[in-house]
Amino acid sequence: MATIALVDDDRNILTSVSIVLESEGYKIRTFTDGASALEGMRSEPPDLAILDIKMPRMDGMELLRRLRQESEVPVIFLTSKDEEIDELFGLKMGADDFIRKPFSQRLLVERVRAVLRRVSPRSAATASEEKERVLERGQLKLDRERHTCTWKDRPVTLTVTEFLILHALAQRPGVVKSRNSLMDAAYDDQVYVDDRTIDSHIKRLRKKFKGVDQSFDVIETLYGVGYRFKENGV
Repeated sequence: MATIALVDDDRNILTSVSIVLESEGYKIRTFTDGASALEGMRSEPPDLAILDIKMPRMDGMELLRRLRQESEVPVIFLTSKDEEIDELFGLKMGADDFIRKPFSQRLLVERVRAVLRRVSPRSAATASEEKERVLERGQLKLDRERHTCTWKDRPVTLTVTEFLILHALAQRPGVVKSRNSLMDAAYDDQVYVDDRTIDSHIKRLRKKFKGVDQSFDVIETLYGVGYRFKENGV
């Protein structure tokens, strides 16, 4: 049973969304502001967090920023704002998805399922699957089941979406991946994202790897086409 942290200062939303998600079998913990949510998630980390953006004491963006300093828990934003800049900023900070208010309960449930599917480990692997679990490309190692990434044996912490995009690129070094193909690799069919979403994730990936190794340059941009992982990337 997955645990979901639901953070919103609107008690009607807390109540209605909790009822829907609990009926789907999830365990729900509710918070009415970002500060109490941060404390609660530190003491008992959830499997997924659903955050409102506009809240008292600490808004959703600040809560996400602080969470990302110590956790890669998947995050879905609930927002009544209709400004694209909020979504782009949230994606750069490591959000996994956005749902705009008002939203259908069915849509919310499908988005939750989609994100949790991407983080849940696969069922018991066979011997051959076990061998294929770890993808190695030069100095890069990606373990799909453990959701771990290392570069030159140094850990790089990635969100679920970042991990899936990097894995899709590294699977076939030298092959150009269009933004559409990277969207298919990283997002469920029910989730719509545009080209700039992928660009934001690539930018964040490069920043994380350069934090470990300033010479990192194995993700190449082919303007107007897409991205590729360098052949013989080192």
